[in-house]
Amino acid sequence: MSDTDELIALTASEAVRLLQRGELAPRDLVDAAETRIEAVDGVINAMPIRCFDRARDGVAALSARKEEPRRPEGWLAGLPIAVKDLSHVAGVPTTMGGSPVFEDFVPEISSFEVRNLEANGAVPVGKSASPEFGFNATTYSQLFGFTRNPWNTALSTAGSSGGAAAALASGEVWLATGSDLGASIRTPASFCGVVGLRPSPGLVPRGPAPHSFNALPVNGPMARNVRDTALMLDAMVGHQPGDPLSFEPPAGSYRAAAEAPRLPRRVAVSVDLGITHCDPEIAEMTRAAARCLEALGCRVEEVHPDFSGAIETFHAIRGTGHIVGMGPLLEKYPELMTEEIRWSVETARRHSADDIADAERARAALQARMAAFFEEYDLLLCPANVVPPFPVDWTSVAEHDGHVFASYIDWIAITFSITLTACPVLSVPCGFLGTGMPLGLQLVGAPRGEHGLFAHGRAFEEAMGLGQITPLAPRVADV
Repeated sequence: MSDTDELIALTASEAVRLLQRGELAPRDLVDAAETRIEAVDGVINAMPIRCFDRARDGVAALSARKEEPRRPEGWLAGLPIAVKDLSHVAGVPTTMGGSPVFEDFVPEISSFEVRNLEANGAVPVGKSASPEFGFNATTYSQLFGFTRNPWNTALSTAGSSGGAAAALASGEVWLATGSDLGASIRTPASFCGVVGLRPSPGLVPRGPAPHSFNALPVNGPMARNVRDTALMLDAMVGHQPGDPLSFEPPAGSYRAAAEAPRLPRRVAVSVDLGITHCDPEIAEMTRAAARCLEALGCRVEEVHPDFSGAIETFHAIRGTGHIVGMGPLLEKYPELMTEEIRWSVETARRHSADDIADAERARAALQARMAAFFEEYDLLLCPANVVPPFPVDWTSVAEHDGHVFASYIDWIAITFSITLTACPVLSVPCGFLGTGMPLGLQLVGAPRGEHGLFAHGRAFEEAMGLGQITPLAPRVADV
């Protein structure tokens, strides 16, 4: 098998099976990825940094490799992947999402999740686009400009893992790393018609990082369907001593869980968590997905835990992390920082110690309510975005349908409020808006419940009839 179109159409699971059997050579997939990236990335701008020579060296090293994979269930056997440009790949530029501060930075060591992936046979072929330092829920930067949505190049990919989502949707790679603090895996996956997991904090190692005890940001897998996402998680997990929150995963393959789909018995659904606006069409599609599960025998109820105060809580806790990470850079390079970064740090510095203490107490109370909620329900469904994909040059959403969002990121409150709970979340396509753009739902699982979440997620994917709606050739709009 050598035709590029045939190769990019393979699922990651299919490609890995062929690689493991020796029916496909890793170099063939590297060549196919390079051909596809060169053909389509000029339109969507998803992969601004490429490392094909390093990838071919990595493929050659695989054939001479003697050590066992770190996790046999996660052995990728030479599959090309994309790595988000907030993580390091040794010897490849990391610009931290297109920041002029890091324009010439080339790390000597890889980030922890990349080490796990390469130990399990992944071959990075490029760095996917991100906003600077992942600070925005849209994907643009001073160095690289805007990343465009393959479904309609006039529209945004959301962010911050917009490059990863667009690269997957357009067939540039089979798997891609993402990171998620407020929405950064879940909403880009929804906008681009792919799947992404925000895992429990610590399951996928993160760092090296200046704020290594921060439980809001996580790294996670992105793919074109649920089973491939589970496969990538198998290859990403595993304790790294430099990450104090990381731990060895529980027994059992995540892909095996996804290959045994199981409908949840009790499903909760919410279109707004009681705290935000939701576009009427998105709300109806969310409820329609829930009705589909109900028709298959699930008990469905429109209900959610109490999320009151979650928006203010998130801003206070997120802000502390911004002072830790961005404060020194803002002081040293003020003219090179975006307005969003400046606003976030300056706003955070106005929080008092009591404000932060109140937010921590509120987060703990919300997590306790969520844990109690999952004693009764198996799954919580809610939208992965409450507004439809918007023009690519928007850097935020100020208002929608008469609702004004208070800050530049409050249009993602539906996702960042879930972040506070530390529950794992799958973003899975559920259908198409009237504009033809895909929509994904958040499937929120019980604490540390990734295995069950993948089983439910695969059943949901089958129920929606949307097992794989990508890759597609970018649909170029007049822009």
